[in-house]
Formats: sequence, C-alpha cells, structure tokens
Amino acid sequence: MRIILFFIILLIVKSAHAELLKPSPNLEPQEIISIQLKALKDNNNPYKNSGIEQTWEFAHPSNRKFTGPLLKFKKMMYSPSYKIMLDHLKHNIILVSEQENVSYFFIELTDKMGNEYGFQWTVEKVIINGKFNECWMTSGVSRPLLLAKST
Repeated sequence: MRIILFFIILLIVKSAHAELLKPSPNLEPQEIISIQLKALKDNNNPYKNSGIEQTWEFAHPSNRKFTGPLLKFKKMMYSPSYKIMLDHLKHNIILVSEQENVSYFFIELTDKMGNEYGFQWTVEKVIINGKFNECWMTSGVSRPLLLAKST
C-alpha cells in the first residue's frame, strides 16, 4: 500500500512541475512572445508561478543581468508595473519593426480587471557563443501604458 501511495505522489509532483519550453534557434520572435504571454496568462498552472518561470526561460542573457536571478525576476513580476500581466484576460501581439537580429513589437493586453495596457516588447537574437547562440530571446519590456480603463 505504501509503495502505491509513493508512486501516486511521485506522479502528482512530476506532472505538477511539467517541463518548461526552452529557447531554440527554430523559434521565431513572435513565437517567443506568444509562449511568454500564454504562460503569464495562466501563471499558476500547472504550478505556482510556472508562467513567470516560463517567461524567465526566454529572457535574453543581457536582460538576465539586470532582472535576475529568477527570485528577483519573480519579485519584479509582482511589482505594480508588471503584475497586470499575471492571469490577464487577453493579449494581442503587433509587429512594429523587424531587423536581422532584433524585432520590436507592441503588445495590447487586457488585465483581469478589464483594463487595457500597451507594452513595447523587444526580442533579440543571441549572437554570442553559448547555449543560447542563434536563439531569439526577450531583451526588454517597457513599463505599461494605460490604453483604456474598465468601466
């Protein structure tokens, strides 16, 4: 009986911490943002702050220097400027400019209270040798701009 209970608990814990998607040279800039925003939209599924952790996976090495380590990044995501991304209702990704190693997007996001915000989102290709070489990763996200207040 204890062995069966042990395996049930093991399966629950293992599925609760499902594998996060990792940067890959095969992913395009808009896909990176989509992965991050979908994760933040359902931040606590399959476990608490999994959306923030998924977003961190795609933070550009230059961005990680200022926003990391992960614990610091989690605190930043709960700050007034960024917590509106957590468990938001919907988002729209708009390409603004695309260059060889950098792409700029405007993100329209509706928070869980129905307020609409805009963000500038920058994705850059990593061009230094290492595990992220040739991967598109988020190098910057602006503070939100309130577009419309819910009624």
